[in-house]
Amino acid sequence: MHNTFGTLFTLTTFGESHGEAIGGVVDGMPAGILIDMEFIQNELRRRRPGQSHITTQRNEQDQVELLSGVFEGKSTGCPIGFIVRNTNQHSADYDDLRSIFRPSHADFTYTCKYGIRDYRGGGRSSARITISRCVGGALAKLALRQMGVSITAYTSQVGNIILDRDYTKY
Repeated sequence: MHNTFGTLFTLTTFGESHGEAIGGVVDGMPAGILIDMEFIQNELRRRRPGQSHITTQRNEQDQVELLSGVFEGKSTGCPIGFIVRNTNQHSADYDDLRSIFRPSHADFTYTCKYGIRDYRGGGRSSARITISRCVGGALAKLALRQMGVSITAYTSQVGNIILDRDYTKY
């Protein structure tokens, strides 16, 4: 598992599903970028669990706290440290899973790769780890937006389900 992504703009992540917090450090953010906290929160809301019956029903508000690299609402050019505290973890709910690997989870492969078993909701292999990537992505989007760059992406096919016309028609 890699904890650092990127080359010029890097994101290093930390935390576990049932630890104190999930967080990260973004390095390479240009100075002077307006930091729109509402935009970052909206990006976190988009990934929030409990919005579908096929995801965890864990109820977390996922409030990001910027710890460094921002002054008077703008990036300073220094690393931006951030955390999102875990407030609704129920680690005891996983006690019965100490010796059982959950189907369709990464518990088994994580244990094989690292030799450590964090049965409390998957540890670093939990989907909750995507919080750091979401915040890092939101910061990158803010920088790109201020530089006049926009990116559009879409899925044209999933299995045998294919868009029957240009994506802009949807």
